[in-house]
Amino acid sequence: MIADNLKRVTSRINSIECNHEVQLIAVSKTRSIAEIKEAVNAGQVHFGENYLQESLDKISFFKESKLIWHFIGPIQSNKTASIAENFDWVHSIDRLKIAKRLSDQRDPSLGKLNILIQINIDEEQTKSGLLLKDVNEIISDVSDLPNISLRGFMCIPSPKNSAMSFKEMANLISKYPFLDSLSMGMSSDLELAIKNGATFVRVGTDIFGPRS
Repeated sequence: MIADNLKRVTSRINSIECNHEVQLIAVSKTRSIAEIKEAVNAGQVHFGENYLQESLDKISFFKESKLIWHFIGPIQSNKTASIAENFDWVHSIDRLKIAKRLSDQRDPSLGKLNILIQINIDEEQTKSGLLLKDVNEIISDVSDLPNISLRGFMCIPSPKNSAMSFKEMANLISKYPFLDSLSMGMSSDLELAIKNGATFVRVGTDIFGPRS
C-alpha cells in the first residue's frame, strides 16, 4: 500500500510544470519502523520527524540505508545537541539562539547542517516561526554561523489562506538570491506550493495512511 501511495504522490508532484527540482519528504512521525521500511524499499530517501526521542531510534535502525533525515518539529534548547548530531536538515529554526546552539554542537566532520528558518506566514498565535518583518534581522547573523548552512525558509500556512501565503513565501525568498530552498505544501495543497516555488513538500497521511 505504501509503495502505491508513494507512486501516486510522486505522480502528483511530477504533474506540475516547474523549472526547479522538488523533493518529497515522507513525514514519518509516529510511524513504525516497518512502515518506514516499506517506504525505503519503494525508493523513498527523505524522511521528516517531529519528535526527537522517537526519531533517534529510527535513525539508528536505518543508519546503513543512507537516508536523509529532516527535523520539522518545534525545537527545545535541551534537544539541540542530539538534533545537531543526527539530522541532515532542520526546518524549524525560529530564533537565533537555537541556530547558534546547533552550530556549536554540530561536529564539523559531519559537514554543515542545512537549516531553514520557519516563518509564521499568517501570524497565527498557535504556530511557531518568525514574522516577516523580523526575517531580515536574523538572516545575516545565522549566515555567519560556522557549522550550519542557511538554505531557505519553511512555513505551515493556515488552510484558509494557503494560496496567498505561498505567494508571500515566494516573494520572500526572491529577496535573497543566495537561498535555494522552500519547504511548504502538504497532502492537501502540494500542487499549489510547487507552483509557488516549493522545493520540499512534506507528506504524511497520503503516503502512510491515517494514523491509528
